[in-house]
Amino acid sequence: MASGISRIRRVRRSMVITKLPYVTNIYINYQVLIPASLVKSLNIENALYANITIEYFGQEIMLERVKLLRTRNTASRQFTIPKEVREKYGIKPLDEIKIKSIVIVG
Repeated sequence: MASGISRIRRVRRSMVITKLPYVTNIYINYQVLIPASLVKSLNIENALYANITIEYFGQEIMLERVKLLRTRNTASRQFTIPKEVREKYGIKPLDEIKIKSIVIVG
């Protein structure tokens, strides 16, 4: 560091959520994040598909055999809300939902 300029490293704090239900927002691309801490506590790190129950404005919606998408460097997962469900219930990006249960499907 001869020039006197130092690099500042920013550390992102992850969401620490370890149990359900979990309230979150829907992303612009209709995906929903399952944070790494929740994935680890539910032991679904290696799951490919799951049945997920969500609550949207008081309506309980069962999403069957949803693919759990993963990133390279973290344990977090994302899933996309199917188009038929979005159209039926009027789900829009940035709406708030509550994830009530996640059950691994073989």
